[in-house]
Amino acid sequence: MQAGDKLTFLLSLVPYLIERDRVSVTEVAEHFKVAPQQIRDAVSLIAVSGVPGETTTYQSEDLFDIAWDDFLDNDQIVLTNQVAIDDSPRFSAREASALIAGLQYLSALPENADRSAIASLTSKLSRGASAVPSQVAVEGSETDATLALIRESVAAGVQLRFDYLGSRGQSESRNVDPLRVESIDADWYLRGWCHLREAVRTFRLDRISNPVVTSEPMSHNPADVPLPDTLFEPSPDDLVVTIDVASAAEPLLADYIPDGAQRSERDGRVRTSVRVSHYHGLKRLIASMPGVATVIEPAEAREAVARWAAEGAARYR
Repeated sequence: MQAGDKLTFLLSLVPYLIERDRVSVTEVAEHFKVAPQQIRDAVSLIAVSGVPGETTTYQSEDLFDIAWDDFLDNDQIVLTNQVAIDDSPRFSAREASALIAGLQYLSALPENADRSAIASLTSKLSRGASAVPSQVAVEGSETDATLALIRESVAAGVQLRFDYLGSRGQSESRNVDPLRVESIDADWYLRGWCHLREAVRTFRLDRISNPVVTSEPMSHNPADVPLPDTLFEPSPDDLVVTIDVASAAEPLLADYIPDGAQRSERDGRVRTSVRVSHYHGLKRLIASMPGVATVIEPAEAREAVARWAAEGAARYR
């Protein structure tokens, strides 16, 4: 083994041993696909390695150490002293919990159908935190069953068939090659190649019904189809609505504001325009930004939002 290869091997071996309380020489040799004697030689070298202390001399606590009786008599490797590794910054229990929750969220997305790497990282975060992370879980939702079928479709490389309620209230059967799942606030969207439209389309998961994993192979996958950065693509049929919005909240509407839209700012509010496929979508958009965004024109847009808000308020009387 060349010097460079030997160094790379040692740099891989040390964290492998640190992650395990006890491991046999045979198991380590099988993992790294080397001879058992090479593992024994490497462990003996690790045991005389370390970082010099403040006096620039090596004391016993400055060196790695192993349980020598176990090593010599039982061919078992147990690190009893770790150098420098323990001095490195660690995530707090709260930080590790937040990261683990994020990883659980990622594991639910269909593009992460092979979740072994995520599971491994979650385990490392749990072991490497400064304290035991809190038990956390991502709350389930009504769309979980659909997400599970999308994952199954991607893993099997086959199309997904479902009935979709369009923006105009019409229902159509679609065959789709799932490409990506994204969320905005509480809403989930599937972006995929629609075989009916022969183009990329975006589908809201709560408008999907009767999803079925088919046996028909996908003809498009994420590597083949460039997806735009924005979730919503303009359409000639879009409705343009003028709104006032707090300047700090304007970036939240970036996907809805058309290119070249006129913009004016006064007293911390911005007047601009957004495009929506129908007024029902506009109602949901404005409702998600109470007190932050106001519809200015056209009059029918203001009326649609005001009527919807009044009907909602009436339910609380």
